[in-house]
Amino acid sequence: MPTPDLGIRELIAVGKRFDARGHAAATSGNYSLRVGDDRIAITVSGCHKGRLRPLDIMLVDGDGRALDDRKPSAETLLHTQLYRLYPHVQAVLHFHSVAAVALTRALPKITRLTVEGYEMLKAFPGITTHEARLDLPVFDNSQDIPALGRSIADCLSAESPPPAYLIRGHGVYAWGGSLEEAERVSEAVEYILLCELHSQQLGIARPPGGQP
Repeated sequence: MPTPDLGIRELIAVGKRFDARGHAAATSGNYSLRVGDDRIAITVSGCHKGRLRPLDIMLVDGDGRALDDRKPSAETLLHTQLYRLYPHVQAVLHFHSVAAVALTRALPKITRLTVEGYEMLKAFPGITTHEARLDLPVFDNSQDIPALGRSIADCLSAESPPPAYLIRGHGVYAWGGSLEEAERVSEAVEYILLCELHSQQLGIARPPGGQP
């Protein structure tokens, strides 16, 4: 587990890489990393994630309460609930994926996106073959973060843990047992979402949600 100073440097580096991939438009997204048993480093609101400075990252406790005099983003609660649900998780990355936004807006009724047959599935923890099927939960966007968090927690507690989830018209939350794993999951999700989006555009996609 990194120290706070090292964690801050690692989040700054992730922000630069996400920006280079087009995943950090304007001031969108937020990234977090465990830096102690009950301390989490997380980006503050209103800063461009591709140009992060140390002062753009703050520390919160496991319930999302600030450990300094700054106010955490409301979405901090969506990060901390993942750390509570999955004790092995060390990092959570939220980015405003163009593919996720476009695909979930184009498919307004789905509550999960089922993907299978992709070689890229092997980038996710526990998957060793392309002959796998993965459900990515999809939640309706809301400015009521506590209510959204309850819906997400209910879903994630009731099924096998996915590596990520989507918020309709908003973006992706991805996580992992290390910052490196969370970043790998983020890249793999974006790749698969782009493939699904292009398939929809070409009219060759399976029905969404895995229905026959």
